Amino acid sequence: MKTTRLNVRMSERRLNKLRSYAAMKDKTVTQIVEDWVDRLPNTEIVKNNADPLLVNPAD
Repeated sequence: MKTTRLNVRMSERRLNKLRSYAAMKDKTVTQIVEDWVDRLPNTEIVKNNADPLLVNPAD
């Protein structure tokens, strides 16, 4: 899998909270963020329509 970089601006307090949570779960910050992204519903952009269409949304 090819990886890419994501830069996010946040307060030092939030970053410390994220790092602490990752350490508590024995995971990296990257793994925590990937887990959160994977929980998002899948979306598909419909041509000629700016609104995304939910694909298999969680009930």
